[in-house]
Amino acid sequence: QVQLVESGGGSVQSGGSLRLSCTASGVTYSSYFLGWFRQAPGKEREGVASISTSGRTNLADSVMDRFTISVDNAKDTVYLQMNSLKPEDTAMYYCAATRLQTGWDRLRTPPLRESQFTYWGQGTQVTVSS
Repeated sequence: QVQLVESGGGSVQSGGSLRLSCTASGVTYSSYFLGWFRQAPGKEREGVASISTSGRTNLADSVMDRFTISVDNAKDTVYLQMNSLKPEDTAMYYCAATRLQTGWDRLRTPPLRESQFTYWGQGTQVTVSS
């Protein structure tokens, strides 16, 4: 059974950094894409970053110069390193996973739409003060 548990959220000042972690159980990394989404109050959930077993990543334009997504297979953990945080980054951050779908090449650009992901963690809050 796939289970995702996030950690690492917190409150930081603008310009600060945080590293979010998501421990995945029941996930064979080679058969899954993993990603991070976020949802601010009153807004829809949006894709932040995703990664494939090939190491290819997909980051939202708003974060690509500041965030990095990575996976440690030995620890069954996906990370989101967030630097130069801004108040607009404030949101609940969710770890997500989806199986490689029929017709999807494992070398494809990782998916980054909410509807493309099946499994979700409980979320970890990130608050950035100005």
